[in-house]
Amino acid sequence: MSVPPTRLRRRDLLKLGSMAAMAPWFSLRADETKPKLPRVAAINSIYRLRSHAYHIAGRFIHGYTINGLHHQPPFQLVRMFNHQQPADDLGPEVCKKHGIELCSSVAQALGGDKLDVDAVLLIIEHGDYPLNERNQIQYPRFEMFQEVIDVFRKSGRSVPVFVDKHLSFDHQKAAKMVAASKELKFGLMAGSSLPVTWRIPELAPPLSTPFEEGVAVIGYDRNTWEIYLFHVLEVLQCMLERRPGGETGVKSIQTLSGEAVWKAGDEGRWSWPLLEHALSRCPSRNYGRVREQAKNPLVTLIEYADGTKGAVFNLVEATSDFAFAGRIKGQAEPVSTCFYLPAPPGARFFDPLTFNIEKFFDSGRPSYPVERTLLTTTICDHAIRSQHNGGKIITDPSLLIRYQALEDDGHFRGRFIDRS
Repeated sequence: MSVPPTRLRRRDLLKLGSMAAMAPWFSLRADETKPKLPRVAAINSIYRLRSHAYHIAGRFIHGYTINGLHHQPPFQLVRMFNHQQPADDLGPEVCKKHGIELCSSVAQALGGDKLDVDAVLLIIEHGDYPLNERNQIQYPRFEMFQEVIDVFRKSGRSVPVFVDKHLSFDHQKAAKMVAASKELKFGLMAGSSLPVTWRIPELAPPLSTPFEEGVAVIGYDRNTWEIYLFHVLEVLQCMLERRPGGETGVKSIQTLSGEAVWKAGDEGRWSWPLLEHALSRCPSRNYGRVREQAKNPLVTLIEYADGTKGAVFNLVEATSDFAFAGRIKGQAEPVSTCFYLPAPPGARFFDPLTFNIEKFFDSGRPSYPVERTLLTTTICDHAIRSQHNGGKIITDPSLLIRYQALEDDGHFRGRFIDRS
């Protein structure tokens, strides 16, 4: 697999590398020998090996690799709250070793009514939580978020909050989270690592790219489909959002399964050539014809308000990679790429995500609009509802979310392994 050329923005590296000297919240007193770093609290569902908290909060503690070189975030993780403590819980050990206060509540982790931290990580992924009737994991992201903003209200101030993955399994709760951030005027950023990980081959459509159709693909058969459905929706959306005029929202959603998937392709509701282009970028692609490989195919069909067509696939037997292909008006050949995810245990796709979180915590401005995550969250919820209702077409005002993508999408280029 070839590696795209190094293009990580030098000004971003320099900015984060010199924050101790430049940022107003850094200070040196006469009795100090080290700069006072911005203070971060981590609110986690669980902290164990390979959990999202292990990968994100852990990078704030230990540092990580950027362009093959070690980078230590110029922040101090001061407190941690873990909602669950399983037998393999690493929280007490990690906190004791690194001088982090292990807290018994969300409010305590934020410093109580005084709110003495400068940013909040909300990482509610993994752990033992119930499923609802639609097989969605009922992660308490919304409930934990509410506890965070309760502290904001009592303290009379607020700080940037990053929410890992989708905002909630319930789109109505997700909309309330975004509304609260606007009411209290604090930066809110959320989402998957997929939009900011490496792309092979490199693909960065400029703003106003006239996409007419796009597809994204993954193959996933562990646990519930919602987990990876959100990720593949993020793959699709981070590309199609760059259409002229920005994102105007979605008109309808429908999730099909089995033979109905192939029938929809034959009828032109999604593009066979685009699916083949996307699969062609997958290093894990299986041999043979996808129609014969996939035993239980799934597709979510997305009709955008401006007429653009989208489709995301789960094709377990065909691939285990994330890939995108899109058709651009006036171009004969589609564009396509694989969203590269270095494997666990290191899972270095958390490097670009953590770097973008750092930029957000430094500036208070998200690396990409939270409305994108609200839209992918809402599509994900309605797609699962459609699947639960036998492929019902869903139209709902909650899908009509507008926003403008940023020129710099924040994704990494260059090395993803250490320099020798």
